[in-house]
Amino acid sequence: MTKYIFVTGGVVSSLGKGIAAASLAAILESRGLRVNLMKLDPYINVDPGTMSPFQHGEVFVTEDGAETDLDLGHYERFIRNKMRKTNNFTTGQVYESVIRKERRGEYLGKTVQVIPHITNEIQAFIERGATIAHDGSMIDICIVEIGGTVGDIESLPFLEAVRQMHLRIGKHNSCFIHLTLVPFLAGAGELKTKPTQHSVQKLREIGIIPHALLCRADRIIPDDEREKLSMFSNIPVNGVISVNDVDTIYKIPSLLHSQGLDDLVCAELQIKAPKGDLSLWNNLVTALENPVYEINIGMIGKYIDLTESYKSLIEALKHAGIHKQTRVNICYLDSENLENSDIESIKNLHAILVPGGFGKRGTEGKIKAIQYARENKIPYLGICLGMQLAVIEYARNVVGWKEANSTELDPSTPYPIVGLITEWQNIDGTNQQRDINSDLGGTMRLGSQTCPVQSNTLAYKIYGNNVTERHRHRYEVNNILVKELQKKGLIISAYTPNEYLPEIMELPQSEHPWFVGVQFHPEFSSTPQNGHPLFKAFVDAALQHKSKSLTN
Repeated sequence: MTKYIFVTGGVVSSLGKGIAAASLAAILESRGLRVNLMKLDPYINVDPGTMSPFQHGEVFVTEDGAETDLDLGHYERFIRNKMRKTNNFTTGQVYESVIRKERRGEYLGKTVQVIPHITNEIQAFIERGATIAHDGSMIDICIVEIGGTVGDIESLPFLEAVRQMHLRIGKHNSCFIHLTLVPFLAGAGELKTKPTQHSVQKLREIGIIPHALLCRADRIIPDDEREKLSMFSNIPVNGVISVNDVDTIYKIPSLLHSQGLDDLVCAELQIKAPKGDLSLWNNLVTALENPVYEINIGMIGKYIDLTESYKSLIEALKHAGIHKQTRVNICYLDSENLENSDIESIKNLHAILVPGGFGKRGTEGKIKAIQYARENKIPYLGICLGMQLAVIEYARNVVGWKEANSTELDPSTPYPIVGLITEWQNIDGTNQQRDINSDLGGTMRLGSQTCPVQSNTLAYKIYGNNVTERHRHRYEVNNILVKELQKKGLIISAYTPNEYLPEIMELPQSEHPWFVGVQFHPEFSSTPQNGHPLFKAFVDAALQHKSKSLTN
């Protein structure tokens, strides 16, 4: 039988519930347990796919094509189990499901209410996604993270649902962990526990008594403050865990393990498991803190004021740095600023990366940076939109089609190098059709797809015979016009097997040492344990460029 750990948050949002949950999962996995994670989001959106990055941060895409909360990216980076559509659901999905049942008459004429119908549906969603891993094996423990902050109206049905579930499945089959803030007031010169006391009180009012408190602070919480929190929260002192700020999230598993959180959880759930072995995480931290080399990579984007928009990408570069003994310094450059200024800010970079994105704003600045990278032989990696803009730049400045563009950016362009894909085959084999008037939500090419890679190419050196990566895009490189670019030297090194759409483009290494664009999102499958071959190759290219620059 799968057992459950419910993780709630209090006082303020953005304390790191996802990282805390993922870190605990990593510890339990190191003890030989099969662990799963879920995220419950209280907002009414069906998924975060149509939400602005400024509202929600990155949208993480699972192998089976779900657009999900960025916390699922943390989950995949910390444990072996792959996330699926059932690992993340929202208020919107729950209400949509209940309303459909009501329309079908499944409630037999009853008045449909929050309790019991919505709360029962939430429990059904949890149990559907919790018990079986992506490979079909049974899960020992599922950690369920409940989004939002205790006291919010939006999250009340979720809290009530897990309270009911805790009662229904019986003692020692579930437990609660509450993550909260213990702020330090500089004026008073002390930590304040009152916000946490009130947050726990709020939980207890609705019938949830936490078994452990994870107390976020900018410093280690002294024992006397932990004892105070224990007394006022009615939690044993060994259950009051100090979670101070650290310089890398990969230290969190050791931080929680050193204070016995996993022992507490196993005792409460009556699980007998071997002692945890965190040598993997300790070795990763050692490698991260002791690099041999150092490089500067420029990330050209329009969401640089909110780096959460590029969370998986940032982590993927860090992972590559760990495995290449390199400190990767990311220089965030606003693409809009590049449109109306010179490119002095990118001249001393060792590599340039243009990530995915949507909309016209800032694209000309990105094209300007791509042109500089191509002409000055600086290693370049373009992801999704970054690949499309690289093809547009090549069409404009090498082929001579000065008005070449994407129909997303200029619907009247005479050279639509990139256009809206109208039909494609889903991962499950079904055909999808779209036009410019289709809904925006859930209508992109999503999820993992395998494509053959052309031999004797840079992509082949990186990936081998096949590439399997995740997608999230609506527009594709025009397979008719791109043939003219190929005559001028552009290489398409991978196509989709069914639609024959370009997946990877590159320049001949005789013309440029390392210039690659990919239509997919490789950052979603990078882990600190293994890194990712594309990002490791990109870091290698940056190191070689730096070495050559120093020699010259």
